Amino acid sequence: MENSPLQSDKVYRLDRFIVPASARAEFLARVHDTHNLLRAQPGFIQDFLLESPHGDDSVLLATLVEWRDQRALADARAAVARLHHTSGLDVQKLLHRLGIEAEIGNYKSVQT
Repeated sequence: MENSPLQSDKVYRLDRFIVPASARAEFLARVHDTHNLLRAQPGFIQDFLLESPHGDDSVLLATLVEWRDQRALADARAAVARLHHTSGLDVQKLLHRLGIEAEIGNYKSVQT
């Protein structure tokens, strides 16, 4: 199916995390490192880091990144994987150690 003039190739990466308050500072430091890398990638358009209270002792953090197209997103994911490998970061182990629940997804806009 071809894109109509109103449709876009842009893609959005939306990640949501339930973060215990005790893990917030450490986790945000990792998020900032990652987003600094993302902002330098070809096809990056904009990003947001959002926060909302979640229960008595946790916060809901959401990251949203807008990409020019699927290829730019794929290339950025590869760059992040290299960063994590080089720094010795195992994201799954980090999330488990900090008690963080994650929901990760890629989205396209819905045309109405």
